[in-house]
Amino acid sequence: MTRRPLLEAHAAIRDRLEIPSAGVLNAVIDTDTYNEVDDQFAIVFALRSPERLNVSAIYAAPFFFRGAPHFNLRSTSPQDGMLRSYDEIQKVTGMIGRSEVPTYKGSDRFLAGEETPVASHSATDLIERAMSTEGHLYVIALGALTNIASAIIMEPRIRAKIVVVWLGGHELHWSHTREFNLSQDTLATRIVFDSGVALVHVPCFGVASHLVTTLAELEAHIDGRSEIGTYLTGIVRNYTNDHFAWSKPIWDISTVAHLLDESWIPAEVVTSPMLTADETWERDSKRHPIKSAYWADRDPVFRSLFTKINGQEAQHAEVLGDAG
Repeated sequence: MTRRPLLEAHAAIRDRLEIPSAGVLNAVIDTDTYNEVDDQFAIVFALRSPERLNVSAIYAAPFFFRGAPHFNLRSTSPQDGMLRSYDEIQKVTGMIGRSEVPTYKGSDRFLAGEETPVASHSATDLIERAMSTEGHLYVIALGALTNIASAIIMEPRIRAKIVVVWLGGHELHWSHTREFNLSQDTLATRIVFDSGVALVHVPCFGVASHLVTTLAELEAHIDGRSEIGTYLTGIVRNYTNDHFAWSKPIWDISTVAHLLDESWIPAEVVTSPMLTADETWERDSKRHPIKSAYWADRDPVFRSLFTKINGQEAQHAEVLGDAG
């Protein structure tokens, strides 16, 4: 590609990376929900923000890892992790009265080759939804990028229609980027970062790692106030047996927070890094632009999250009470 078309292509990506500060954004969520306890918070956060996000579908992502430092015993295979996530998504949406949002099963394995997608209902729906959406479709990605990379391989035109907001890897200056979401399917990560899709990268260490809460805080602010608040508190409580001086990062809410108010999770335009074989970032100033988040303003994010966990469900209950 000669310099002028290259510059024009980069300018088009930059335009897609400029997220409107007002209005409702069309979005889907891609999530390995059963893997941890933070995806559940992110789903509630997004679905309880209709003033900003119109979430039209949720995709179950695969998860499975047995190697250090990512020992995970919550699935026996990528397919098992995806199916457990599929069930957990429906459990959470049912608790908040949003079962009408369709849930799709995703990849049953990780990618085996750059030109070999994993066909799934999630990948197919993402393609159809992206191509039929007026404007851009925001893909809130909370796990391995297998579903999204597969969709890009299957239909490259969606690169001009979607904006991927992904939690994964670490900050670009970190000594390595070995992290659960990234390391499970490094090929999918590489495909997305190399594809030229509009991408907002939310690093784990250095950014989302600021979004920590404690059991005491959850018990004080959301436990017992609603069914979903009690459930979310419970899964955090059960995450460990030792709660003394313990806090828990709720990583995945960072992606939703960025779309709700970019000042909470600010990001800057950088050139897309290359993922090396030893899982480090390698920089090249000639590559296409992405955005990378560099900070998380913790307090307003949790203030908004707790308010939406409590307030909107309470209003819904009042309406049902009046109707009876």
